Amino acid sequence: MSNNPADKGSSISGNGMGPMRDMHGYGRDVPIARWPNGARVAISIVLNWEEGSELSFFNGDAKNPQGLLETPATTGPLVRDLAAESVFEYGSRVGVWRLAKLVDEHKIPLTLFTTALALERHEEFAAYVREKKHEPAGHGYRWDRMWEFSREEEKEQIQMAVETIERACGQRPQGWYSRYSASVNTRELLVEEGGFVYDSDAYNDDLPYFTQVAGKKHLIVPYSLTLNDGRFATSPGYADPSGFLDHLKRAFDELWREGESTPKMMSIGLHSRLIGQPARLNALREFIDYANNKGQVWFTRRIDIANYWLEHHK
Repeated sequence: MSNNPADKGSSISGNGMGPMRDMHGYGRDVPIARWPNGARVAISIVLNWEEGSELSFFNGDAKNPQGLLETPATTGPLVRDLAAESVFEYGSRVGVWRLAKLVDEHKIPLTLFTTALALERHEEFAAYVREKKHEPAGHGYRWDRMWEFSREEEKEQIQMAVETIERACGQRPQGWYSRYSASVNTRELLVEEGGFVYDSDAYNDDLPYFTQVAGKKHLIVPYSLTLNDGRFATSPGYADPSGFLDHLKRAFDELWREGESTPKMMSIGLHSRLIGQPARLNALREFIDYANNKGQVWFTRRIDIANYWLEHHK
């Protein structure tokens, strides 16, 4: 019996409105992920690199930054919000380097869900990504809502992102993650583009899986909005670093327990303007030490997980 969700016969048609839905997944027939060195959990730490590409009057928008902010919007929509802009600046000036020091100490490779413009505007950080061989994955040209574009506009945005990231990092993105939600066209456009190995525009599993897109087999490496520092800036969310740490530890412990028979994947989503605050980074540091001390864990990039899956679960 196949353990590919796409072969289960449980899909619900999108009726011409985009991807089909699969409510079954792997079900009880979970594939055995034999991660390198017998790891029970493959941990993907993702940095959402957006600083400098957000909505702002400075960027020529008629709007202020929106979403995942520390500050309340107090200036109103028609007046430039310098406080909100400075929250994003903290991420690129301070927070990202605090995170970089932590992952360098532990030799952890990152995946960047990077907006192309943010990477282009920070040459020092782009050089760091090249030097440390972190993975740049596409996150749009700017921090855009993909569903607001026409199909042709979105195609152009994807191509602009690919070209800009390749110039900045010396390698093209092989993975993609849209801001919160893809459009009904995104996945098909990624497959048409031809250079993407996977996308992470799904939150529906703890393992990669294949789907069919325009008659072609396409790999999904699901992401998480649960183990995500964005919840520091949403309600309900993490009230303090201890809550974030407890959530990470409990998730890891349960996945590690399951991993004795069916190893899984754990995605941790970060934003430098949020996790880069000292107290929050301290919680992340404690979790990394905790996971390493427990052992049988693989900290890795999403492209490495994708390539493993392509090799062992065709």
